[in-house]
Amino acid sequence: MEKGESSSPISSSGLLAERSLAFWTLCSIIVPILITLWCSFRRSRRQGLVQDILHKGKHDWQYVDLFSQPTYCCICSQHILQGTFCNCCGLCVDEGCLKKADRRFFCKEIMMKGESGASMTHHWIRGNVPLCSYCVMCKQQCGNQPKLCDYRCIWCQHTVHDECMQNSLKNETCDLGEFRNLIIPPSYLFSVSQMRKDKKMDYGKLASSYRKNWTPLIILANTRSGNNMGETLLGQFKTLLNPVQIFELTKTTPAKALQLCSWLPFNSARVLVCGGDGTVGWVLDAIDEMKIKGQERYVPQVAILPLGTGNDLSNTLGWGAGYAGEVPVEHILRNVMEADGNKLDRWKVQVTNKGYYNLRKQKVFTMNNYFSIGPDALMALNFHAHREKSPSLFSSRIINKAVYFFYGTKDCLVQECKDLNKKVELELDGERIDLPNLEGIIVLNIGYWGGGCRLWEGMGDELYPLARHDDGLLEVVGVNGSFHCAQIQVKLANPVRLGQAHTVRLILKNSKMPMQVDGEPWAQGPCTVTITHKTHALMLSHSGEQTDDDVSSVSEQELAKDQTDEDT
Repeated sequence: MEKGESSSPISSSGLLAERSLAFWTLCSIIVPILITLWCSFRRSRRQGLVQDILHKGKHDWQYVDLFSQPTYCCICSQHILQGTFCNCCGLCVDEGCLKKADRRFFCKEIMMKGESGASMTHHWIRGNVPLCSYCVMCKQQCGNQPKLCDYRCIWCQHTVHDECMQNSLKNETCDLGEFRNLIIPPSYLFSVSQMRKDKKMDYGKLASSYRKNWTPLIILANTRSGNNMGETLLGQFKTLLNPVQIFELTKTTPAKALQLCSWLPFNSARVLVCGGDGTVGWVLDAIDEMKIKGQERYVPQVAILPLGTGNDLSNTLGWGAGYAGEVPVEHILRNVMEADGNKLDRWKVQVTNKGYYNLRKQKVFTMNNYFSIGPDALMALNFHAHREKSPSLFSSRIINKAVYFFYGTKDCLVQECKDLNKKVELELDGERIDLPNLEGIIVLNIGYWGGGCRLWEGMGDELYPLARHDDGLLEVVGVNGSFHCAQIQVKLANPVRLGQAHTVRLILKNSKMPMQVDGEPWAQGPCTVTITHKTHALMLSHSGEQTDDDVSSVSEQELAKDQTDEDT
């Protein structure tokens, strides 16, 4: 009995400890969940408030969870960690001051009455000046004072100290700053709208009153491309340019956005496409429609900001293999201003079905980069099938490439495309080619393939002319499987070069094989594929930077050529 009585306090204290542990464990789980739900609820309310004012107000407000630098409210002058930011004029406001700021301050006007470009005065915004800016009056650094002590013009981006601001500066005309040759002035749009009412379509004289060598820029951004940087870029470009020049392709089609070109002088417009190679092809198709409608004089030149996964066309034209925010948008605009004009061959790919399949509608594609049949088309087909099922999982360039790697490894084991040479016939300019043992055939228009690999030049001592995208010629190569493709990409092997031609004809006899045109894959039965030249596209190429692959391939060919000359 004494033993039982002595054990009772111990058991009760143990039970209490267990209950206490269970309670605190439960609290450690529930409390963070409640806090997260509360924060999500508060954030959704804030975003709802911003969206309500966005539809009714004058500014392009965007809610910011945490400002990246010291920021002050333009109404109450208090330091804020979170709040709203106008993408167009750069105003920063606390949540409670949002409605008051929307009523008090004017945003960028996309259209403004004026006689000429020189009639527009500065539009000054006080506070939150960039830290690395300098006063236009005293040439001293701005932005290092607390609160709202300096000014910034939302058009020319010039900054000035509070004590340096004079009445003469407030009434001074704005020259639109460094990017004046890319900006469409509000007064120009007003003048053009008046001319269109009077049915006057010659804008050359009007443009000459603004500035010489004017090359207004239209920006088309696909916010779903690659690593989803499009939304951030849209806001940054709206701050530097006229917001009417920036279009989001998920809301406005390229054909509709390019109608702005008809408001500009002949052959003056430039377009910056922010997206992958598929987005570029979409824009180029819309430009071809302009030619069909008789608007060839308004056709713009096209530059690329690569946001996709492969970005082979961008790499070919010197714009890089991918953009991840490492370069300021100001530097991008400078590159566009300095870019050189170039032509890009565009090809018609016609797929004619055979036998039973002939009852189906004929497929016609436009090719900018390459056509392929075999393992790389199979990888693209599997990738697109899974991306359509779960599009939210494929929002990162690294994840996309990892999925491609997975399907390439799988094909190395399965070899679904083996003995391709027994299933197809290849004709180059009407001449039949005897095919070696292959699993894939790739028809190239540009220098790069597979996310940055120079496929035609390859490696070694063999002399091959550099692949060009404006010579009316196609380069045709073969591969021996997914593992061979991987070896080519790391420069451990060469493709099988089959030749160059102006016209390519491929006959798939009795099998079903994966095919792709510029990353758009499908499974194809017996057919005849004919590739012929269609048209040229006016592109902009950036020659300021050269990749290591370019340097090595060019230097190797020059050395080999010098050696051949010496032997001769």
